[in-house]
Parts: sequence; structure tokens; C-alpha cells
Amino acid sequence: MRDNGHVDTLFEPLALGSLVLPNRLAVAPMTRVSATADGLPTAQIADYYAQFAQGGFGLVITEGVYTDDAYAQGYLHQPGLANAVQRDAWRPIVERVQSCGARVIAQLMHAGALSQGNPYRTGTVGPSAVQPKGRQMTFYRGAGEYAVPTAMTQHDIDTAVAGFAQAAARAREAGFDGIEIHGANGYLLDQFLSEGINLRDDRYGGGIDGRLRLLVDVVDAVRTAVGADYVVGVRLSQAKVNDFTHRWRGEEEAATIFRTVGGLHVDYVHVTEYEAWQPAFETGPSLAALAKHHGGKPVLANGSLHDPARAMGMVERGEADVVSLGRGALAQADWPRRVRTGVPLASFDPAILSPLADLANADRWREDQRRPG
Repeated sequence: MRDNGHVDTLFEPLALGSLVLPNRLAVAPMTRVSATADGLPTAQIADYYAQFAQGGFGLVITEGVYTDDAYAQGYLHQPGLANAVQRDAWRPIVERVQSCGARVIAQLMHAGALSQGNPYRTGTVGPSAVQPKGRQMTFYRGAGEYAVPTAMTQHDIDTAVAGFAQAAARAREAGFDGIEIHGANGYLLDQFLSEGINLRDDRYGGGIDGRLRLLVDVVDAVRTAVGADYVVGVRLSQAKVNDFTHRWRGEEEAATIFRTVGGLHVDYVHVTEYEAWQPAFETGPSLAALAKHHGGKPVLANGSLHDPARAMGMVERGEADVVSLGRGALAQADWPRRVRTGVPLASFDPAILSPLADLANADRWREDQRRPG
């Protein structure tokens, strides 16, 4: 890789709205369930995020951070931005990442019907009283089937929208360079987007325009809360953490989704697939390419792009502006530095996330790797 001039493509700066990234490499949001019981990020979390900045990533996107003390929290020991104490706990983490040369964005998340650990409330809420597919994730401290959620009232919806807006304002106060609205992977905003899960007959249901309404409302409320000059992104996916096979209704629906989101006051769209370069449907363009074509905004692509050739291909073909890495970043926090200097890359070991996907388990895994024999 050291002699391959094309690698430089990944290290060119890029503007996302008012924010300039030093390169095209981002750390994808990954749930690590390692905060305190009351949602405060810790010194261990600070070390975790700082390592990626030190390793050369130009952008670090946090794990999904819950937005309110009603129904937003998805997992026990998930960090939050639901109050001033949580906001203040993020400040030194943000400053540390920025001091290492990276930008840092907070991903804001409401789990909705997929919540499997929320000390603020019993029960869950969603667009409709439809039990989610699959089973709770044990590596995030879940067990058994998901509960049947309560269909959200207008008050519940208003509370969720306000939670996103208030958490975004706290993120700006904490010094984050921007926020990302989590509209992917089966969480609340994706639940409203999805046929078969959203059975509502009000303005938030029905056709694709109605099913997009909550996401539109959240983006508008967030933009009002943070102002015109602050970076706001949206993450979208087809598959869900509880339903890997879910797909939209072909390219036409994808075009409608991306045109709608691209027409909002957002600075980028972040799409995730299992393999980002593959056709979004049976044939044709990738999801990232569809987002780029129909949304008209910078695109972050995520999905098995830890192979540098795959990553470069997405950028060079114009399908994505930034590549975000999950497993690749976990395997080596200095992935960018290794790629730029030609140092071999390590393979991802699933044991780093098992039996729990927390940072304590990751530390034990690293200790095991250091032991001889």
C-alpha cells in the first residue's frame, strides 16, 4: 500500500457543511454499553475514543447516545445526553479527541420498540403495537423476545422529537463538532419508516411520505435547536439489528427516501449495509450510490470496508465521500496509519465483542492476545 498512489484518495480533506475533516476515514458508531448506570461516559470511554483519533481517523462518531429520560434508552450502561450532568461528562472526552486531531460527532438515538434496558420506564413504545422480530441481543445484556410496544400517542411523539432537539443542543454545548440522527438499524425512526411495523393511520403512517414524517420532524426540530451552522447528519439503512433481511421497496422507494432526506437542512447522509459496495437490491447501484445520486449530499458509507481496496473503490467511484469502519477500527485503532504506511492489517476477532460488547471485555481480550502461547 505504501507505493500505491491511490491510497492518497482516502487522506484528502473534506468539508461537511461548516466542518472540515482531515481525511475520508471515520469510526462508525458502535454500541459499547460501558457507561455508568446513570448514563455517564467514563475515563475508559475517553481512552476508547481517543485511540481512534491517535490512530489517524479524521472523524469519530460516537455510539448511539440516548436522548431523553422517557423511552429513548435502549441498553443498560448506554451513555446519554438526556441531562446537563451527562452533557458535562462528555466535555473532556470531546476535547481529548479533538486535541488528537480528529473531529467528533455524537450519534443521537431513540431505541423505541427495540429497547431492552431502560431504568427510566417499564415497557417500550413504537409506532404500533407490533412485536419486533428476533430476540434481544445478549452481548448488550438482553435476553428473550422483545416486548410488544405500546403504540405512541401524539404526546409520546412530541416528547421524542423534543428529546432529539434538546440532546442536540446539549451536544453542541459539550463541544461536539456535530450530531448524527440515528434513523437506521431498526430503532425508533426506522420503525416509523418501515412497512409492517408502522401500521398507523394518522399523519405518521400510511405511504412513504407519512412514514418519513417523524424523521422529517426530528431533523427540523434539531436544526432549529442547534442553528444553521452546526453539522447535522442522518444515518439510514435497510437491514435492522433484529431483521438482517429487511429491504425497502426497490430503487423507487430508496429514491424517495434519499430525495426527502437530502431536501432537508442536513449536511450528510450515512448509509450502512453488510457489504457497502454490493447492489442495494438484486442488481444495480449500491445504497451509497443511490444516496449520493438522489440525496445530493455528502455520503458516508459503512459496511465491511476494512479492506483498503474496497474503501478506496467507494470513494474513487464517487459512491461515497467518507468511509466509516466498525470491525476494521476495532481490530486496529490505527487502521489509517497502517494503510498509509503499508503496515499489515490485523483481522477482526469476534471474541472482542463476546460475551459482552463492552470495553471491559475488550480489555480482557487484549490481555489474552499479549499472553505467550
